[in-house]
Amino acid sequence: MAAFVNSSSISLENPAQSTPLSPGLIALFAFCCGAIVGNLYYAQPIVGLIAPDLHVSVESASLIVSMTQIGYALGLFFVVPLGDLLENRKLMIWTAIASIFSLAAAAFTHQSTVFLLVSLLIGFSSVSVQLLIPLAAHLAPEKTRGQVVGSIMSGLLMGILLARPVSSFVTDHLGWRAMFGIAAVLMCLITVVLATLMPKRQPAHKATYGQLIGSLATLLKTEPVLRQRSLFQGCMFAIFSLYWTAVPLELTARYGMSQSQIALFALVGAMGAVAAPVSGRLADKGHTKAITLVALGLGTLCLMPAVFFPGYGLVGLVISGVLLDFAVQSNMVVSQREIYALHPNVRNRLNAVYMTSLFIFAALGSSVASLIYTHGGWPMVALLGSGFPLLAFLGYAWVSRKQAL
Repeated sequence: MAAFVNSSSISLENPAQSTPLSPGLIALFAFCCGAIVGNLYYAQPIVGLIAPDLHVSVESASLIVSMTQIGYALGLFFVVPLGDLLENRKLMIWTAIASIFSLAAAAFTHQSTVFLLVSLLIGFSSVSVQLLIPLAAHLAPEKTRGQVVGSIMSGLLMGILLARPVSSFVTDHLGWRAMFGIAAVLMCLITVVLATLMPKRQPAHKATYGQLIGSLATLLKTEPVLRQRSLFQGCMFAIFSLYWTAVPLELTARYGMSQSQIALFALVGAMGAVAAPVSGRLADKGHTKAITLVALGLGTLCLMPAVFFPGYGLVGLVISGVLLDFAVQSNMVVSQREIYALHPNVRNRLNAVYMTSLFIFAALGSSVASLIYTHGGWPMVALLGSGFPLLAFLGYAWVSRKQAL
């Protein structure tokens, strides 16, 4: 591994380029992360309305969400590593501009094939959020890095959780196309913020793009922590995506909820955002293993209330959503803290490998959501979905036991 770290494609930056993180700058990072990541989730609660308008079958409706996530995974793999080569602020601005045009196109297209392609581009162009997080980790001191990443991740999670209720509410009153138009306008604002307030970061090392992408495989091969954390959190993202793609179908079919009512349901899940800063502080104090075990165990059990206690109905779904969001966010923060500590000068590439894995799993979860729900209802969604975090829990327990021997 030492040879890899010292290779010509990886160099330390000039410390003088670093700008200390003030509370205001942390808040700015959190706001931008939340606003940008929302692009990935606006379609999730309203696929039931988008699909018939574009003549897409119910069984194939979740492909709309999956295409966005696949696009995001591609952007993570091919764009985010450039954060270790190109000036970060300029790279974020260009991806934000691409998001503006992609979202605007989604608001006006009427053909299903074109919309799926545009969904892919929305995901691909929303990766600037994964340039912001490593930049924050680079600027934060080691002793508070977990807390800083946790605070910014809470903004990111709020963006994920609020994107769904906002999308449902706007769609109920203005139609689903208005949501994508509003998102395009919001990205115009974010682009201005990035251009005027975000600090610059110019990596010192030089490499070809091919060397940069090739180093991703080397990182994955030589870093067991990166492999393990990518797999375990990928399983958590699979159940997360499965749940939030399927639950609007359940709320509509079984409870007859309107889009505004679904918005209120999704808003309750925002309570899970409190896990991020709490988990970050605990990780800074050395409790990473305990947090991971609790998060993965909670992820395994969180969908069970609606299966074993069907009498609780809607209450069970709410409890499941809050616990799931809490578990996913807790494990996300401690995992990123572990990964960013591996090699500070290649954080963008570490993040690219990690997040690409997560969204491949997320695309898997969302792609089967409508199919599973159509043929097995909510009990089948809960039972199959719980298998993902169970796999992660058993895997982490095995790794921990092996390390202890």
